[in-house]
Amino acid sequence: MHASIVCKAGGGRKSLSCARRPAASVMLRAELVRASRDMNGAEFLLGPAALARHGARIALRCEDRAIRFDELAAEVLRAAGALVALGVKPGDRVLLLLRDTPEYAAAWLGAVRIGAVAIGLNTKLSEAEYRYILADSAARVAVIEDTFVAARPDLAAELARDGRLAVAGSGTPSWRQALDSAGSVPAYSAQPQDPAFWLYSSGTTGKPKGIVHTHKDILPAGQVMHEVFGLGPGDTILTTSKLFFAYALEMGFLGALAIGATSILNPEWADAAPVAELVARHAPTAFFSVPSFYRRLLALPAERLAPFRAIRRFISAGERMPAPVLEQWQQATGREILGVYGMSETFCVCLATPPDSTTALRTGRPLKGVDAKLLTPQGAEAAPGEPGVLWVRHPALALGYANLPERTAAQFQGGWFCTNDIFVRDALGCFTHQGRSDELVKIAGQYVQPGELEEAVSEEPSIGEAACTPVPDEDGFERLALFVTARGADDTAAAAAARACESRLPRHKRPKWIRVVAELPRTGTGKVQRFRLREMLEREIESKR
Repeated sequence: MHASIVCKAGGGRKSLSCARRPAASVMLRAELVRASRDMNGAEFLLGPAALARHGARIALRCEDRAIRFDELAAEVLRAAGALVALGVKPGDRVLLLLRDTPEYAAAWLGAVRIGAVAIGLNTKLSEAEYRYILADSAARVAVIEDTFVAARPDLAAELARDGRLAVAGSGTPSWRQALDSAGSVPAYSAQPQDPAFWLYSSGTTGKPKGIVHTHKDILPAGQVMHEVFGLGPGDTILTTSKLFFAYALEMGFLGALAIGATSILNPEWADAAPVAELVARHAPTAFFSVPSFYRRLLALPAERLAPFRAIRRFISAGERMPAPVLEQWQQATGREILGVYGMSETFCVCLATPPDSTTALRTGRPLKGVDAKLLTPQGAEAAPGEPGVLWVRHPALALGYANLPERTAAQFQGGWFCTNDIFVRDALGCFTHQGRSDELVKIAGQYVQPGELEEAVSEEPSIGEAACTPVPDEDGFERLALFVTARGADDTAAAAAARACESRLPRHKRPKWIRVVAELPRTGTGKVQRFRLREMLEREIESKR
């Protein structure tokens, strides 16, 4: 059985048609099974039982505010009442275009509490992308911060005219007035497979996909933080990614609430110097970021990195960690960077590197309750050391993709999800990421993984970052193009890339083109958009014909 998800306008459970999965795919950790018949994700995090444990603790710090768990629960109740007053019903989608603030946290959980579906949006999307998501989700209401209303006046006016807009800040109709006049509403009696939130994919290969998650998917949040990293009540968490991204949604919001930790919210997009100031001010005990941001932090003066030495856990996700960054970080802070691997389709982490076992190559081992297998192109289980495509079975696995039944059927099969990522498993059960199966290119009759070229130039001091992508040449044959950013002169970086590829790679793996770019195009979650690099070179080739 495959989940087939087709969204229709209107609310209620019938607005999403989803085949039930086998029991194995919704199996939760033993201590959570008792909640499997009637549960609500927001109540799990901030209901009476949770407040009895953590009510007086600080849940969120944001700028000059410190919000206790019980105070956040009260704000969630107000947000739930405000959404009901705006006509939101169970099953309705609620778009949230807000900065990472306590207001965002309360609105997100308020939607989940009443059985609606929370959808946090990237604040840097284009108007065309917002319109696409608005149509794709058939959202009932959009809560939009005033600064984003001003930036998209035509879209905001249309939403207001249709009675689908609430403005947080200055403007009408006012979200904050709705909060002030909100009445008390009961928590929705949710079933485990009732939709609770969607995550939109970052669009690295085209239009974003709506990934449908349910109430039961909230329950495993924070498992890796507690079981692998040893975090819990009294710890303080800082993430550099934004909350619309699955990584930050778990680590910097839902997972932190689940384990009773304090999360530091940063309303602005992260930059190295302001993040260093947050570390100095709040003294977090755990820091979650991505390899490219760790690289940016290393460019700061040594004295700015001194407060980082007090952080107990550094974690990275999202892309492969270059060995030089890992080594330089250990020299600068005295701490290792642990790796985690997950995806929007599982929301929560799948693989994690245990403390004191990290290397630049290791991705990690499966968490308790997570099943992982590697399959060869022939569908057989890969032997230790043999590459294979990773399939995972996860307690927080999504129902599938909204409005994309064929894509859902292709990747969600019998409770398993095909990641399209290639891994190798060693004799100790540790998985090492090799790249994407859909990025493999056959050159001169032999398969090449573009990540091999990126790795070949990663240690060159004149090169900042690198990304490789296949591009058809003038005769239509796939060839490899390597794009690099320069630390200094462009010519020096290009020459260094050419020398590194020639000395470290066999001929068929060397790039046909090397181009220096000012920066690599990235999604809002920080992933490289290789298709934009490919389009840039295709235009160059076409102009020369």
